[in-house]
Amino acid sequence: MTDVSNQTQNNDDTHVYDYADLILEYLRQLKVEYVFGVPGGAIEPLFNALARSERKGGPKVIIARHECAAAFMADGYHRETGKLGVVCSTTGPGATNLITGVATASVDKTPMLVITAQTALPKFGKRALQDSSETAIDTVGIFRHCTKFNALVSHEQQFESKLVSALMNAVQSPKGPVHLSIPSDILRTAYTNENPHLHVNYLMQRPSFEDKVAVELLIQEILQVDKVVLFIGHGCGRAYDKIQDLAESINAPFVSGPMGKRWVNEKHPLYRGVYGYAGHNSAKELFQNPDIDLILVFGASITDMGIGSLPTHVLNEKLVHIDSSVESFSRSPMAKLHVCGHLDGIVNRLLAKISQQSWTRTWQGLEFDAHRNALGGYVELLDEEKCFSDAVPLKPQKLMAHLTKNLPEQTRVFIDTGNIWAWATHYLNIADNNGMYRVSMGYGSMAWSIGAVIGSALASPNKPHICLAGDGAWLMSSHEIGVAVIHKLPIVFVILNDAAFGMIKFGQQLSQAESIGWQLNQVDFAALAKAQGANGIIIESVADLEAVNLDELFDSEGPTLLDVRIDPDEVPPMFARIKSLQEGKDDDQIALGYK
Repeated sequence: MTDVSNQTQNNDDTHVYDYADLILEYLRQLKVEYVFGVPGGAIEPLFNALARSERKGGPKVIIARHECAAAFMADGYHRETGKLGVVCSTTGPGATNLITGVATASVDKTPMLVITAQTALPKFGKRALQDSSETAIDTVGIFRHCTKFNALVSHEQQFESKLVSALMNAVQSPKGPVHLSIPSDILRTAYTNENPHLHVNYLMQRPSFEDKVAVELLIQEILQVDKVVLFIGHGCGRAYDKIQDLAESINAPFVSGPMGKRWVNEKHPLYRGVYGYAGHNSAKELFQNPDIDLILVFGASITDMGIGSLPTHVLNEKLVHIDSSVESFSRSPMAKLHVCGHLDGIVNRLLAKISQQSWTRTWQGLEFDAHRNALGGYVELLDEEKCFSDAVPLKPQKLMAHLTKNLPEQTRVFIDTGNIWAWATHYLNIADNNGMYRVSMGYGSMAWSIGAVIGSALASPNKPHICLAGDGAWLMSSHEIGVAVIHKLPIVFVILNDAAFGMIKFGQQLSQAESIGWQLNQVDFAALAKAQGANGIIIESVADLEAVNLDELFDSEGPTLLDVRIDPDEVPPMFARIKSLQEGKDDDQIALGYK
């Protein structure tokens, strides 16, 4: 094995390829622009290669303040571009710091290449600093259950085949993160071939497949019934326009899950709101109607926070589960029919067949409340009058209504974990149905949005980006705003400041548990932002809120933090979460977000 580490100091770009350079060559082929990470001793060969890559116009590194945030940034980059997210860390604690971000990507099915370093092979098992080989703190073992592909590169001749295998696994359905653990001496070993063995673009293409028999059965089911409802899940990205066309073609009301909000126009007259966590009574009442013949569920996991809370007989007798991954069916086996294939292809076939029919079936005789609500849509809101309140402290409902009316078109909206889930799910109304609303509700990682919005803004710096987070989440990751400062990203961070872990506070209150552990100290987050070079504004009243010109902030030279002092006594519509934690309570009191 040849050590060419001395050549990494040469800035004339005549450097012989290392295996670290080979990683970046494959990423260049995939048009990946950024690798997110934190530097360290064992990962230094990859950072040397990244420096050379940036000088040549290839992928470059973005330095996060913490490895977990780096993984969140890679997640946000993928959500904006559709490209592979890439994150790297050094060995030992650098690798273990990544775990929460990688686990989040695994649950949300985000394709991500995770590269962690190891100490040099001769040092394995010899108590070297940050040794994380199989004889120490085994990082490969730790990543086993949150990645699709997970391998130690123990010899240079394994390198290329394992790298290509990892890349292919990341994008094949179901998508997800993949992990390579690479000793530092292998990363800096000379790659003796003049060019990579493979061009990976073809290998990364997703094959087209479809269960034609199941699709034909679905067509027959639709043609034989009168009243159909659509449920839009988080996995509808390739088909959102076609699904809306289908709803209009058969006059079918549709709802979404909390994560499926990003694929619906919430002001569409057929939209009945969110069903499940922090949902709307209009959606709940729709599914309680016994006259429904068929429920078409697109791209969703059948969970207790969403449509899985329907009665068992409804799931088994009326629900058709349509998804691109067979894995989704194995985890949610209850359905009248399972249909597997690319959603856009399936919906196109349905539309083609329906267009040949004289579709006259309607929902006549069923009552729908068609009045417009305070947000301009047709869903039924809890405490709708609070969207107009001028009270001090500021009502969270008022904040959501204000953002609904004032956010520019195409704003990328990132929602963090906590009470903001409930406030945004119920009251933040987005008319754009092409994925601008972004939330991670699978693993529920606090501070996800703070990193993810930065990754997205790096990919599209000229598009408006806003991040909504609670004060608890911001205290976990406030330092990442420095990344936005360095890269001059005009992100607007909105912090709901009530000096509490609000989801814990109200969860305990609503479930009649002991009140403990939710208190936080009062923090001036605006001052904290200014200390890192960002703009900071305190919002204490409706007048303060209305004085903020969002368009100007989105056109500024860096990030702005809005420290919004909200009413700490407003209870969020989070009752479905309490139901999932407190089995046996009165379902009529806590089911689906309603007292």
